[in-house]
Amino acid sequence: MAVRLPGQPGYEAATAVFNLTAPATPAAAVEVSTVDEIRAALEYARSFRMGVRMHTTGHASPTQRPMSDAVLLKVKPSGPVEVDVARRVARIPAGTLWGAVAEAAAPFGLAAPHGSSGTVGVVGYLLRGGMSYYGRQLGVATNLVRAVELVTADGSLVRASAAENPELFWAVRGGGGGFGVVTALEVELFPAAKVITGSAFWAGEFAGPLLDEWLRWSVDAPWEATTSLQIMNLPDLPEIPEVLRSGPVLSVDGAVLAVTEDGVATAQEQADELLGRLRSVAEPVMDSWALTKPSAVLEAHMDPEDPVPIAGDHLLLSDLDPAGAAEFLRVVGPESGSPFISAGMRQLGGAYSVADPAGGALSSFAGRFAYSGAGLVVDAESRAAVEGHCAVVRSALSPWDSGWTVPSFVENWEQPQRHLSSAAVARVDAVRAAVDPDGVFSGDISPGATAPIS
Repeated sequence: MAVRLPGQPGYEAATAVFNLTAPATPAAAVEVSTVDEIRAALEYARSFRMGVRMHTTGHASPTQRPMSDAVLLKVKPSGPVEVDVARRVARIPAGTLWGAVAEAAAPFGLAAPHGSSGTVGVVGYLLRGGMSYYGRQLGVATNLVRAVELVTADGSLVRASAAENPELFWAVRGGGGGFGVVTALEVELFPAAKVITGSAFWAGEFAGPLLDEWLRWSVDAPWEATTSLQIMNLPDLPEIPEVLRSGPVLSVDGAVLAVTEDGVATAQEQADELLGRLRSVAEPVMDSWALTKPSAVLEAHMDPEDPVPIAGDHLLLSDLDPAGAAEFLRVVGPESGSPFISAGMRQLGGAYSVADPAGGALSSFAGRFAYSGAGLVVDAESRAAVEGHCAVVRSALSPWDSGWTVPSFVENWEQPQRHLSSAAVARVDAVRAAVDPDGVFSGDISPGATAPIS
């Protein structure tokens, strides 16, 4: 195990993040992949009385508290993804990215509850309440976790499942972190014959009627379909198609799942029903929706693959009536002058809203839409513009704000967060006290996921 201090070779690689607005600057950094390396890192931190933090890709770096007094562990995979076809379960080493899981499951006609990008780490996504494009049919992705292996503060390797350490298993699934260093997860896979997935884009002038049509469709939308709507002001970069950077556009992307070949026709009808209604409003300027393999879902949202500097905000909306839709357009629509490159809503409801009796601390989302908006930050002026507009949007949408949040959608650790009830927080804190009595991992706990110190 090589400990890297600021300025030393290897420190930048171990602390690299995806969101460049929030660099990680720990007192020391270590790349780990084995249990022995993790134990050695814990011993090092203990010898200097420092806390321990973890990351893989650094996608969520703005949600991390300052770590100037901590050792940061960059977790790298200890081996490949292992698929147990008979059990329909994948064992995934910590540090693995979702693209590798999708690739491992695909030959068996199976898919995983990943998000919209193959470059996101599995552990952080799942244990922070993963929101999948299969979610309206399958529920919160965290509910599909079947076991978690982790090294606790005293160096013990612990397995948590429904049968082993069940209280820890409950807490680690959505409890907000602070339990230990995860080394592997077991996740239930599901049959996926085909999906209809992609993105369609329209000129911004049609944003009003398209939003209205999408909201009307969402009221009775089939659970097999999960979509998102975005209003985008994309930068003038050569890698972005010219038709998408010539002015504001509205996009609708997502997926409709066909579990078996027999279900393909029904899935196609469900997708055509939505897309037909939208296409009747106006012809898209670009449209990639198609019947294809499940792994293509990772490309539908067109998330950036390289690190970017962005700042933004997130709200979980209870609903969005016509007045709410009008406010949304007023503050982020094509005529709003918004500095955001993207502002939109992920469709919830369906199985997302159904609590799993066997689930963990977070097993459902209490809202209809997950709003998120973000802009590029290249200097102090652009940061002020983006953060200022975040406050404008938050105020405008406050009548529809549920007061809850999705942990994996939160953009900044200082923003309002709430994903657990008071009773759940107390229960989770009791588990933390048992596995980490000295608070070695306390810096990794999500805001709102632990009781405040009085």
